[in-house]
Amino acid sequence: MTQAFRIEGADRRGRWVVTCDHASNHVPPEVAGGDLGLPPEDMNRHIAYDVGAAGVSLRLAEMLDAPVILSEFSRLVIDPNRGEDDPTLCMKIYDGSIIPANRHADAAEIDRRLDLFHRPYHRALGALIEGRDDPVIVSIHSFTPQFVGRPLRPWHVGVLYAGDTRLAYPLIARLRAEPDLCVGDNEPYSGHLPGDALDRHAVQPGRLHVLVEIRNDLIATPAQQAAWGERLAPLLDAALKNAEV
Repeated sequence: MTQAFRIEGADRRGRWVVTCDHASNHVPPEVAGGDLGLPPEDMNRHIAYDVGAAGVSLRLAEMLDAPVILSEFSRLVIDPNRGEDDPTLCMKIYDGSIIPANRHADAAEIDRRLDLFHRPYHRALGALIEGRDDPVIVSIHSFTPQFVGRPLRPWHVGVLYAGDTRLAYPLIARLRAEPDLCVGDNEPYSGHLPGDALDRHAVQPGRLHVLVEIRNDLIATPAQQAAWGERLAPLLDAALKNAEV
C-alpha cells in the first residue's frame, strides 16, 4: 500500500507546522496502474504538482525547527488541497491537458481515492497539528509564471489568506520590504477556498496560519529551493512576532 504522506522532523519542537499539499507528482500503482495516461512533460509541470515546493518546505522546516508534512501523490490523483465536495477534487482537464485516467472516474472511484490518499493525509496533518502546543501553520505552494494563455504573472511570491489576516498582513509587509521582490496580496489566487486544507485545519479552528505561493521558475533547482527556505524562515518568524503584538 502506497504511503499517502511523509513527515520529516516530527520531533522538532518549534511552534510552526509546515505543510506541502502538492509536493509530489507520483501516481501510485493503486490508481490506473500508476499511469494517468499523460506524457512525462505533463507530469513534470504544474498540473501534476507544485514544482519546487517540496524542497522549499523541507529547508524551511529545518530553519524553523518545525515538522513538515508532504503529500506522496499527485494532485491529479486526488487533490489534498480541496474539500471532499469540491468539483476540482479530481480534475478531468487541467490547463489544456485531458487526464485520461480521470475522464471516467465515477463517485465510487473518487471515494476510493479519498480513502487511499486524501483522508490519510488529512488525518496525519490533523494529528501533527493537534500534537503541538499553540501551533502556527504555513503552507507552501508554487505557481506557474503563466496559466492558460493569460498574461505573465509579475509576482515573485504571493501571500494568500481568507478572512484571518493576523499573520498574512505582517508577512506581506516584511516581504515588500525586500527590495528585489514583487509581492502578491492574495495573488495569483484568492486564499478563500472553503473546505481546503488551511480552511479545515487552521481557519475553522482559529489557528494562526498563512499560505505562501512562490513562482516556480524561481525554485527550479535544489539550490534555489534551499535559498528560498532560508529566506522565508526569518521573515515568517518576524511576521509571527508582529501578529502576536
